[in-house]
Amino acid sequence: MEFEELQRTKAGWHRRKLRDRREKDLDDIATQPSVFDDPVALEVYRPPPEYENAHRFDPKATWTWREEKSLVRKIDIRIMLWSCLMVFCLSLDRGNISQANTDNFLPDLGLTTDDYNLGNSVFRFAFVAAELPSQIVSKRIGPDVWIPIQITLWSAVSLSQFWLTGRATFLLTRVLIGVLEGGFIPDTVLYLSYFYTKTELPIRIGWFFVSSSYLSSLIGAFLATGFLAIQDATATEGWRYLFLLEGILTAVVGIASFFMLPPGPTQTKAWFRPKGWFTEREEVIMVNRILRDDPYKSTMHNRQGLSLPMIWKAICDWRLWPLYYIGFVYGLPVGPPQQYLTLTLRNLGFSTTQSNLLTIPSLIIGIIGLVATTYLAELTNSRTLACLTLQIWALPLLIALYTFTTDTSPWVYYIVVTLITGFPYVHPIQVAWASRNSGSVQGRTVSASLYNICVNLGTVAYSNIYQASDAPLYKHGNLALIFITVHNFVAYGLTWLFYRETNRRRQYKWDNMSEKEQQSYIEATADKGNQRLDFRFAY
Repeated sequence: MEFEELQRTKAGWHRRKLRDRREKDLDDIATQPSVFDDPVALEVYRPPPEYENAHRFDPKATWTWREEKSLVRKIDIRIMLWSCLMVFCLSLDRGNISQANTDNFLPDLGLTTDDYNLGNSVFRFAFVAAELPSQIVSKRIGPDVWIPIQITLWSAVSLSQFWLTGRATFLLTRVLIGVLEGGFIPDTVLYLSYFYTKTELPIRIGWFFVSSSYLSSLIGAFLATGFLAIQDATATEGWRYLFLLEGILTAVVGIASFFMLPPGPTQTKAWFRPKGWFTEREEVIMVNRILRDDPYKSTMHNRQGLSLPMIWKAICDWRLWPLYYIGFVYGLPVGPPQQYLTLTLRNLGFSTTQSNLLTIPSLIIGIIGLVATTYLAELTNSRTLACLTLQIWALPLLIALYTFTTDTSPWVYYIVVTLITGFPYVHPIQVAWASRNSGSVQGRTVSASLYNICVNLGTVAYSNIYQASDAPLYKHGNLALIFITVHNFVAYGLTWLFYRETNRRRQYKWDNMSEKEQQSYIEATADKGNQRLDFRFAY
């Protein structure tokens, strides 16, 4: 049976098994059907000897749901939890500038809101510029080595912000942090794909971004409240201690990450971990369940670099361009209100402590929305529908925000802005969507960077929608956000149509081929990844 034909039935089958499973059938066979069950396809998709897990590949291996459930829980504890801690530190160091704003950060350095916009823009440009180079380095030396290096280096720059003196040093640190953090998220997502199947990864990425975008802001708000209060005892601006102490925390995590990230499922043994994390039986299950889910994951080993032709071919893969465009535009409607939340609260008359604590409700709402939409995407097998929830959520709230005047109650303003910034965060779904539609390791590596580049370019764009001349109500900016939201409905609709029609045309061609022609295509085609006639796009 062809690989992508299997994928059309396996996702629904897997969801039914997860839904219907009871304690009494945990000892049933969990091994899923795959291309390896066909003797001819087995040789086509057999992992090459260079693949680091090839010695654990066994096309006849079987295991039970009990074994798989126990193993996935173990991977969650060993791999996923630490990944969440690392991305928590990324967001802590990237977002602490928002908390610093509640402590007169801009006036203390003689900066304006336009300087603040410029700082966010240069950070994003530096972040974007480093995305693809970071992925190339990571693929060559391994994310298990490169990720700890990144964390340790940016933590040093982050804590150095204690000594900021003005506009020049502010912009310099923004650039350096952007360069050193660029590529971290796609590097980590690629690393997680070594351990999880396509149906498991989106949920984990969802929790990954809960740590990144919400828990870091939630805990950061409490930390900021304490750190900023240091000013009362030291006569030194509290925001300086915020940068210093959070930078030290990140440095500790960065150094520990050198010891906490194994290269891959079968490479967990080290001088400080002589027995490794997994038994031989567990390694067999890990490798074979991953390859049965996606045999393309064995096409490159985890220390194999990308050549320039590989990179260029992946960049030119126009089939993923709709997702890159969506990555650019999806967050524009909610970005400016979120970026200016703490400044808005201060302008409404709330104190430093109140402003930090009043951001918490939007974070809690956001966590609920992120988890709900991530599960919705998997349960309905519809990425488009799940991702549209953000636009559906934002449109009426932006219209309400546009109607506000200077006489509007601060608490009414606060409630609406809180709901806007508590939007359902669909970025994890789209990260997994781009990864799934790439169809190969090299494609996945480059597409993750390109998608994230587009997301960050979108951040640069929305960083300049609210202008100082439009303050304090930002009427022109909010009207622009309403039009962008309407446009996004159209963009998602066209993306859905594009992938559905591409799949329909491919299915029509495939169904009109004889069984012999299909078999010949599988054995001899030069098409790779998502170019294959038997590949089906998720939408």
